[in-house]
Amino acid sequence: MSERLANADDAKNALPRLNELISSHGEWFYTEAAHAQTIALRRSECDFRVSQGRLIFTCWSEAGARVWRVVGWEWTGDKLLLEAERRMGAENALLELVPRASASVINGMVSATRRTLCERLARLASEHFGKAKVERRGFSAGARRGQPGRYARIYLRRHQERIAVTGIVTESEPGDVDAMLSSALVWFTRARETSSGIGPGKLCLILPSPLIETTRQRLALLREDLRRVIHLSQIDDDWQELTPVSRPTRGDLWKEKPPRLHIPTEKPLSDWSKRLIAHAPEAIDVIRARHGETLRYHGLPFARVRRLMNEEHLWFGASGTRSRRLLAESTQPELTRLIEELKEHRHAGASDHRHALYRSSTEAWLESILRRDITRLDPGLIIAPLHAQFRTSHAGQHSNSRPVDLLALRRDGRLAVIELKVSEDREHVLQGADYWRRVEMYRRHGLIKRARLFEDAVISDEPPLLYLVAPLLRCHRAFETLARAITPDIELYRFDLNEDWRAGVRVMQRGRVN
Repeated sequence: MSERLANADDAKNALPRLNELISSHGEWFYTEAAHAQTIALRRSECDFRVSQGRLIFTCWSEAGARVWRVVGWEWTGDKLLLEAERRMGAENALLELVPRASASVINGMVSATRRTLCERLARLASEHFGKAKVERRGFSAGARRGQPGRYARIYLRRHQERIAVTGIVTESEPGDVDAMLSSALVWFTRARETSSGIGPGKLCLILPSPLIETTRQRLALLREDLRRVIHLSQIDDDWQELTPVSRPTRGDLWKEKPPRLHIPTEKPLSDWSKRLIAHAPEAIDVIRARHGETLRYHGLPFARVRRLMNEEHLWFGASGTRSRRLLAESTQPELTRLIEELKEHRHAGASDHRHALYRSSTEAWLESILRRDITRLDPGLIIAPLHAQFRTSHAGQHSNSRPVDLLALRRDGRLAVIELKVSEDREHVLQGADYWRRVEMYRRHGLIKRARLFEDAVISDEPPLLYLVAPLLRCHRAFETLARAITPDIELYRFDLNEDWRAGVRVMQRGRVN
């Protein structure tokens, strides 16, 4: 319906209908057509009233109250449109209010979409394997109770053979491959171990084109007997056809020469960094980048130094406190307060463990402790040089740009790739294996030695070791299952740390897990 409000009677007649409409939804998205910003309003924050024969609409935004005279309105069934003016008609606007769908409605829409895609995957997989019978179809665990997960779970039977099929039924990108493959491997392994009848003999992964190359890289890192039973298929954009993808080999990983390593030069620290480090030399460290320095307080970045027009500038601000500010005479007191807050809240004995400065960047906190003395983890490692947040510029379109937590060298010449976690993370194993792959690629092509990452130290002609580190009670329950899926060619070691690692790192137990 669409109505113009020409007089006081029109305004009075529209008032109860608009109030009833607003009350029928708990929350609305409010947009002024002239502005791009949309804000969420509870129904109690919207108000219609008649004043002096005019229909007045009021809402409360971050900028304060917004008051408009409504001269026309329309309810389309999906949104409420208001023709409005203010300042005696000097300002006109089209206001749009869209009701926010309830959680149950959203869950229902998500579930319906994922079930439709799961049905399509089952049909395509059945045809792909010669009209195999679909025994069961379902989903991985969802993020919300009652909602299907992101991955379809399908069982096919072809004669006496069972085939496990999985695919992603949500939007995805290459960075999602570790989560997808970890989930699939755990599901497949447990199905084979716990099946009361014939367990699945094959695992079929059905993925869109952007995920294929990254998945092939991960599959090449699995043990041989597991790789032989995994089939990878590419699904077209319209979800109408499957195309088999060749089985990867580890030799495929080393064919392409990686780009040259870009290592920040070890220039002397800037004057600003020296001054800030003096406030807490035992807590503040510096990460060098190509364009400046980042200062961290127990791993939490709180200041950055950059050179612009041959002059050094410093920006400061830590997560949970305030936005980044340029240091000037007027903002110097704010930087001083920030450092005092860090000293109060970001240390092992802090009283408030819920404070943002204590809870933020916990993995970086652990990394900063080990960076000062890596022999706490393994006495065989050389303390320096040690590369933290080491970026191999080989991230590219088929991988992700996450840096290696720590890259170290043992006294016997073996490289050590170290991946840290402080909370349960199922992707720990595959992430670490991918970091191993990247470092090994550079080692094989001689680029690590050529870049003098470890100065004149001798690097042995052997693959790196992979150290996966986490507090004892924070290791994911699927860790062992996934570690055993990795090829023995990768020497993978698990390090369990003490739970109170902030007060000092101690290795509770260590050992090879594959």
